[in-house]
Amino acid sequence: MRRGPFRPGAFSSRLHDPRLASLLGIWLGVAFGTAFATGLVSHFMQHPPGWLQWPSRPAWLYRLTQGVHVATGLASVPLLLAKLWTVYPRLWEWPPVRTVAHALERITIIPLIAGAIFQLATGIANIAQWYPFRFFFTVTHYWVAWITIGALVVHIATKIVVVRANVGRGRAGRAGLTDRVSQPEPAGDGLSRRGFGLAVGTAAGVITATTAGQFVPGLGGTVLLAPRRPDLGPQHLPVNRTAVAAGVLALARDPGYRLTVGGPRPFTLSAAELFALSRATVDLPITCVEGWAADATWTGVRLVDLLERAGIPAGATVRVESLETRGGYRASEVDPPHARDPRTLLATRLGGEPLDLDHGYPARLIAPNRPGVLQTKWVHRVVML
Repeated sequence: MRRGPFRPGAFSSRLHDPRLASLLGIWLGVAFGTAFATGLVSHFMQHPPGWLQWPSRPAWLYRLTQGVHVATGLASVPLLLAKLWTVYPRLWEWPPVRTVAHALERITIIPLIAGAIFQLATGIANIAQWYPFRFFFTVTHYWVAWITIGALVVHIATKIVVVRANVGRGRAGRAGLTDRVSQPEPAGDGLSRRGFGLAVGTAAGVITATTAGQFVPGLGGTVLLAPRRPDLGPQHLPVNRTAVAAGVLALARDPGYRLTVGGPRPFTLSAAELFALSRATVDLPITCVEGWAADATWTGVRLVDLLERAGIPAGATVRVESLETRGGYRASEVDPPHARDPRTLLATRLGGEPLDLDHGYPARLIAPNRPGVLQTKWVHRVVML
């Protein structure tokens, strides 16, 4: 069996180094931990449990958390590839299992590597809006994240002594881990350990610098590697779902359009009446789960004014419904913190002009600190739950 990759000295590259692997592991752990925490924010904003109500202020909070989520995910790609390169000879070590702890370590590697690759691959596909898979991305991404982070925690617990021995000062001998501790770098051709680390760091930095403009104000022109610029599209805003794709083109243009507001005192408004009431103007970003965000000036009717006119109680949650007849986001629930915020509008104008059909004409929801998928377009009904 001690042939091929199992033979002693089969992997001679100086880059297969415990200290380098430990340092990369620390940075990868920080990136994955950050992506996991910010991903939880996004998931619970989209699917809040009954006991949780997200605040509407600060208005930029979701822009920050989701931007950081996507940025750390993208930066993790070179970190993960480099980490796998430094440690893959360990997959061929002999004997395959030495102790119970060693067996546990090796078992946790399977969901850790598989989950990490899955999360990054599907996450990149999502921000590019490419869905070759049949499962629902949001739910699957959420549960695989828990599996991956759980495997990561167990892996850290099994490797913490080795990491401390390699990155700490003077601990190698006391740890008794000389077979797993980095040795002085041998002379030779090829990239040095330091050079390899700098190359990986540079790659992560370049990816971040050329994609972060998706959500950082004023840097839209730097998004060379991002799938979209935040200032390109109708009325200088990107569009994820068009009126044609949503199947609402005829309904949105229908002269008989009515906005219905249900409640103790229900009422309806024609498009002309809704436009006449549109006197409130706010500056709010719109932030998509794909990581891009753009500032815009919206004009419309304050949602709280419509709710009060309909006699809807202050503590009530309302549902805002689209003209769409299909799709998981054809309606969204608006909890009291957002429903009663004076900056939450049923917007009819964008940048001083009537909404483009692809942006939700005749009216769309716009609220502070809220994912773009919940900023319902082509609104035709608001009801109390």
